[in-house]
Amino acid sequence: MKSNWHLHPQLADDTHPLAQFALCELRLMDDANYPWLILVPRVEEAVELLDLDAAQRHALTDEIDRASHALRDLFRPHKLNVAALGNLVPQLHVHVIARYEDDPAWPRPVWGTAAARPYAAEMLIERIARLREALHV
Repeated sequence: MKSNWHLHPQLADDTHPLAQFALCELRLMDDANYPWLILVPRVEEAVELLDLDAAQRHALTDEIDRASHALRDLFRPHKLNVAALGNLVPQLHVHVIARYEDDPAWPRPVWGTAAARPYAAEMLIERIARLREALHV
């Protein structure tokens, strides 16, 4: 990991800091429609998974697993969606989203389906605390 890494401004605007993993910054998407985590590898200029070396790719997989377990254990979703698209934000980041058959977008992808519903302050504090406890951070 290089010291010149910085979080893309769009990710900074759309998310809240949650935890620092060995490779990734873990963030909570500011959309209360879904329990939604974003993992951003702290690797300068990483745009695609192939921009990570083998050890970093393995670490990312382990950290996705850790985030996925926390969402599944806390929220008992019908399905977990894991995606690394980057069409609008080029910085490599991975979405881990807990989905339910009665969520606003089901069964479609979450993007462009329902307007984001920012967390109320109290709910944000509670959600972050519960996630940090589940992640053991």
